[in-house]
Amino acid sequence: MKNGKLRVALVGVSFGAEFAPIYLKHPDVDSLVLVDSNRELLDEIGNKFLVNERLTDFDTMLQDETIDAVHLVTPPATHAPLSVRALNAGKHCACTIPMGMSIDELYQVIEARKKSGKHYMFMETSVYGREFLYVKELYEKGELGKIQFMRCAHYQDMEGWPEYWLGFPPLMHPTHAVAPCLMLIGKRPETVYCKGSGTVRKEVEAAYGCPYAFESALISLKDSDTSIEMARFLYHVARGYTESFNVYGERKTFEWQQLESEKPVMFSMEFDDSANHVMNSYGRGGLVTEERIDIPDFAERLPKEIGRFTKQTVYDDSNPHLSFLQGGGHGGSHPHLVHEFVRCILEDREPVPSDIDGAYWTGVGICAHQSAMEGGVVKNIPIFE
Repeated sequence: MKNGKLRVALVGVSFGAEFAPIYLKHPDVDSLVLVDSNRELLDEIGNKFLVNERLTDFDTMLQDETIDAVHLVTPPATHAPLSVRALNAGKHCACTIPMGMSIDELYQVIEARKKSGKHYMFMETSVYGREFLYVKELYEKGELGKIQFMRCAHYQDMEGWPEYWLGFPPLMHPTHAVAPCLMLIGKRPETVYCKGSGTVRKEVEAAYGCPYAFESALISLKDSDTSIEMARFLYHVARGYTESFNVYGERKTFEWQQLESEKPVMFSMEFDDSANHVMNSYGRGGLVTEERIDIPDFAERLPKEIGRFTKQTVYDDSNPHLSFLQGGGHGGSHPHLVHEFVRCILEDREPVPSDIDGAYWTGVGICAHQSAMEGGVVKNIPIFE
């Protein structure tokens, strides 16, 4: 650390390039090191953002004692192993989703964080997207009332993506969908059961042994009577991209738009002064109104130097990256994630989301996929602490 500011290594500069300008402009970051095994890509991004410090070797980066923190934006199978290595090397670590590929890997990351005394942040975009921040604000004000049920989905066709995504089981990677629901209600998943549906072609099935085009699950929560329905597909379904969550409250319900070009819908139940339902004109059922709503931006929560990055991004039609363009820009979440990671280190506090959050959010999907492969048996979610 130099003059109270951090020196950060950004590992993986394909999609990771989206975070480079945010770190460079963050007032609490002194310098940025780019790390990628692809020298051509590394130089392209380094030249674009005028970052001269570039490394192709992960171990060399870990040996640099001047680097305080590591942000991993690498293929899924590397997430847990690289996180463990970074923490063991005495670096604070942020890692993109999913946290790991097995329950054992999730425990390994938590153990490494504990032993290292460093901070680990799970970089889930959906819990810093505009939609989540908006609904969270309404819920905390009491405007939704009691949450009765939640539904979430992540629909995405992965044809043509890098080879390591081929055949990836749908709910092995659930966090864009389920994280907002679990974060909002503040409860841990306790059990899950899941059914697989449909089929994929044989070469897709062969990679991970998952025959299903679609997986859908029902999650029960510890110390709560609310349930969450979760669904995902990756291949052979004619449906456009969405990362969505719906929250069904007693007083208000938030539903994600059917098409990404539309606006979300808010349903409101009318009550009179005695908190009784106002009946509709037919005398049966409460009076419910609905409206399309505009979701505000939350750039004012960020330092002015990076606030513009909720809307200004690296990727556009002239410089595409599918995970960003198909993800609708991830709801302006990227500068919020960077700011939280930087500040949790400087303030020496647990980040949001933490490794425990990441383990539950990733683990519930791993268990859901196991349930589907066993015909829909109920699975207990491991305890992470």
